[in-house]
Amino acid sequence: MSVKIRLSRGGSKKRPYYYVIVAHGTAPRDGRYIEQIGTFDPMLKKDNPERVKLNSERVTYWLGVGAQPTDRVLRLLDGAGLAKRTALNNPEKAKPKKKAQERAAAAADKAAKAAEAAATADAA
Repeated sequence: MSVKIRLSRGGSKKRPYYYVIVAHGTAPRDGRYIEQIGTFDPMLKKDNPERVKLNSERVTYWLGVGAQPTDRVLRLLDGAGLAKRTALNNPEKAKPKKKAQERAAAAADKAAKAAEAAATADAA
């Protein structure tokens, strides 16, 4: 069974607080877990040392036995220097979709026709 290192939400409404936990892949988000290995408080400023607290010995142990961190936890571990995260780059996602490309092409055609009309009016 796969073991994940992930976040479990705590705190009240609109005041999130997360526990960094090790759990089975099929366990519910806020349900049963194997071990709590840290905390994450997103309400604190990014430079605050209390924002992310991790038990580095347990994190390295779980990574060593094959636990897979989620993307957000991997960001936290990378910030703490416990794991290496490669930045993802998907340039296709940033491109405009089909309708936006059609609108841009139509606007370019309209601008070209207006420039051509202005050039012929100046020549006359």
